[in-house]
Amino acid sequence: MSVPAQHEPVGGLAWPRRLRDPAAILRTARHIADDLVDGLSGPRVRSAARGIRRLLASDGVALSDLSGELTVAGALPRDVDVAALVDDVLHSEHRRRRAEVVAEPLVVHDELAGVLVVAGTTRVSALREVSGVLVAALERGRLEASAEEAAEAELRALRAEISPHFVYNALTVVAGLVRPDPARSRELLLDFADYIRYSLAGHGEYTTVADEFHAIETYLALQRAVLGDRLKVQVRVAPEVLAVAIPYLVLQPLVENAVRHGIERRTGGGAVQVLGEAEGSDCVITVEDDGAGMDPRDAERLLAAGGADTRDTGGMGLANVDRRLRNVYGPWFGLVVETAEGEGTRVVVRVPRFQPGVVP
Repeated sequence: MSVPAQHEPVGGLAWPRRLRDPAAILRTARHIADDLVDGLSGPRVRSAARGIRRLLASDGVALSDLSGELTVAGALPRDVDVAALVDDVLHSEHRRRRAEVVAEPLVVHDELAGVLVVAGTTRVSALREVSGVLVAALERGRLEASAEEAAEAELRALRAEISPHFVYNALTVVAGLVRPDPARSRELLLDFADYIRYSLAGHGEYTTVADEFHAIETYLALQRAVLGDRLKVQVRVAPEVLAVAIPYLVLQPLVENAVRHGIERRTGGGAVQVLGEAEGSDCVITVEDDGAGMDPRDAERLLAAGGADTRDTGGMGLANVDRRLRNVYGPWFGLVVETAEGEGTRVVVRVPRFQPGVVP
């Protein structure tokens, strides 16, 4: 024997008895928002439709993206052509009603994103509130997708940011050693190939400390061949952190900045030190140079502005690394930059040695 759903007014709206608790209403709304993070054609849209039906205590609910394809929860009346009703809304961008079926346009940033269909007696105010929840969820999904696309584009740009000056100098050194020292020439050419392969290849999102340090050593070997005695290098990494998974291309840009914007700008050259070690449950990697350094306020602005000043400042690489570390590990795991004009620069990367979901 079926029992009709009981309703009581909450905030001027009629909610089913099982949702009269405000906490239950908010929890359901939050679940709907999470289900729609991938849009109206995402994998959890049916779960969102079920949540909307619970909120409105309606006979049936349907969600449609711009294609007009319906995802239904519950039962829609057979005497109403719901598909035609949705098509009308998609073309007019206005609410439409047939008998007890209402089709509400969902507009995100002044653009139609889809349609919400509700069957059964539903207050307009309740429908409007639920539509607002859906629009906010779709807006959030678009913003997150845009942020991910921007991060991927920036990483692709970072991969492609190979200094033509460095490439020219490295190949010139290799060419100059072909006759007097063919073995050394071949060794440097292989290092150059490794450097290019690692910088430009389509790696996954994560790699290991061991792979990043190998890329660092390859780059520094090439720079030592180019700069000669002007560049002194020390690289040390503890064995216990070699297998730690980290985002791809987070250490190499720091070392490249140390050489390009620290050592190369000094007439007498300088030293670059790279140290990787374990500190409790964390992996701490330090990149330090005794080069030109910069005003600490400039370094702070570069990180805060996302490196938008110029690529020559090195800010693009630093800001990209800082942002990706914070996105993966949280706000406590960004870069720490210590610098002063004429005093060199020290950049510290601290990441958990084990982080769920971070796998090379």
